Amino acid sequence: MAELHVPILIVGGGVGGCAAALSVARNGGRCLLAEPTSWVGGQLTAQAVPPDENPWIEGTQGVQSATRSYLDFRRRVRACTKAKRKLTDAAMADERLNPGGGWVSHLCHEPRIGHDVLREMLGAFGDRIEVKHGWLPWHADRDGSKVQSVLFEVREPDALPFSGWSGRGDVDASDRVLVTADVVLDATELGELSPLLGLPHRIGAERCDTFQELHARPDRAVPEDQQAISWCFALTHEPEADHVGEAPADYAAWKSFVPKIVDPQGDATQHGPWTGPLFSWRVPGHASGKPLDLPMVPWPDEPKAGQLDMWRYRRIVDAAQHTAATPDVSVINCVQMDFFRGPLLVGVDEARDGNVFTQSVTDVEVFTESRQQSEAFLHWMRTDAPRHDSETRTGYPGLRLRGEEVGTEDGFAMTPYIREARRPVCRATLTEAHVGTAQRLAAGHAPLDEPSAVLHTPTPGCEVFGDAIAIGHYRLDLHPSAAGRGGMYAACCPFQIPLGSLLPVDTSNLIAAGKALGVTHLTNAATRLHPVEWAIGEAAGTLAALSVRRGERPADTHGNAVRTSALRGALAAHGVPLAWPWDTSPEPSTVRGV
Repeated sequence: MAELHVPILIVGGGVGGCAAALSVARNGGRCLLAEPTSWVGGQLTAQAVPPDENPWIEGTQGVQSATRSYLDFRRRVRACTKAKRKLTDAAMADERLNPGGGWVSHLCHEPRIGHDVLREMLGAFGDRIEVKHGWLPWHADRDGSKVQSVLFEVREPDALPFSGWSGRGDVDASDRVLVTADVVLDATELGELSPLLGLPHRIGAERCDTFQELHARPDRAVPEDQQAISWCFALTHEPEADHVGEAPADYAAWKSFVPKIVDPQGDATQHGPWTGPLFSWRVPGHASGKPLDLPMVPWPDEPKAGQLDMWRYRRIVDAAQHTAATPDVSVINCVQMDFFRGPLLVGVDEARDGNVFTQSVTDVEVFTESRQQSEAFLHWMRTDAPRHDSETRTGYPGLRLRGEEVGTEDGFAMTPYIREARRPVCRATLTEAHVGTAQRLAAGHAPLDEPSAVLHTPTPGCEVFGDAIAIGHYRLDLHPSAAGRGGMYAACCPFQIPLGSLLPVDTSNLIAAGKALGVTHLTNAATRLHPVEWAIGEAAGTLAALSVRRGERPADTHGNAVRTSALRGALAAHGVPLAWPWDTSPEPSTVRGV
């Protein structure tokens, strides 16, 4: 077994991990970035999810919500697309090019280009950032509050179903590496260091009185109430071809499956009973609660004027922007392929308050079943889906999986899209009371003119934190859960994230650097998206670098006005927004406690 020491260890090379590594290097530090898959970038790349984002991501009406480095990533993606693809003159001249023209984002791009850009950005810092692929966290030790080491299994990354959980324990000791570090960052997709270190962490949904949240469950905490995962895939369309093949073994069961939905909140923002079979172009509406029809009009056909369709929802290659013969490519990621028939995370010791555990495991069968559901949905699209151009024919047999853009031979993403990780119990917890529009309006916070005009709905200000280290905005967007709860789509204020939500309790040198941080089940639905995860990772990396440089423990910055001011100053100097222009408070608060 090999052993090594590094100043800063970043476990997980997803969006937050990459942003953290870049931030460490910019602040003069050195780090090792350990990633289980063959690509860095997480949901931007290996999970094949085009960025979800807020209206201000690129400076709408003079308001800039993204960090300077995230904007640099976006600029580089556009430049790389122009350099590698033969685009029209209009596309080449477009400074805000949307390579796929997908309507979910201003930047629907090829995951492969996202990975190439991130590796270029990381590589520009030379030996300050060492990237390791195929490294799986297997064990971790701590001495009291200090994380001492993380033991990794080293495997061929292309052989991993996801994070290597299903194959743990069957490798030789020579394939393990023990890493010690002064500071450790958890940027894993599932918050994997919490159970490995025996730290308290939450799984699933809290009860409403735990954090006094308006939309939390009124009955009890339910660990199984976890957002669905989705295994995305990329498609092109060849109208005259037949790519149907044999039906998956479980196709008949999936085709007839009708979700049974419960509504513990009894709120209009919840999906009611499902609209019929899951495999349908009709699904429950997000905001209205009414059925929503979202058909697919695959290339080369075009939808009617003003019609939103599934093909262009997350399209990543727009043939019309290319001069050479290039097919449209679309990533499929929709509620019909959300796997919510079982929880991904399972607690294995007694919960302290319903959903807090110190040990938990990943149910790897959920990965397999999620993949099978996506395969069944693809078969339905090829054979039984209603067509946009015929009342008698069904299916689009010409749909062909396309692997080039997602880095796989079969066209499925390298890993499933994980929406909800373990949430470490941290020194601060961001709750719906801090960010929820309805709850803050009910508490008497007045709507603000500027954001209300952009969002087309009355929007109050968020909780203003004196130790804010990032900002973000997205809806409280909950997909259906393994507990039978329907989705939720509630308005959210443009928010701030406090420093304490990055600092797990019972530790002094561990920093949360991704989706797994001090949030609730509800607020995770707003903080889990790409630009927010990037900002969290950037703050975590800056804190790590400053702590190592000064010989301090990261936890000591929390509650220390001088150190917090220095951290916020370093973030601001590197172009990290710490507040929205309209955020005002005579006495900014610092959230303490768990």
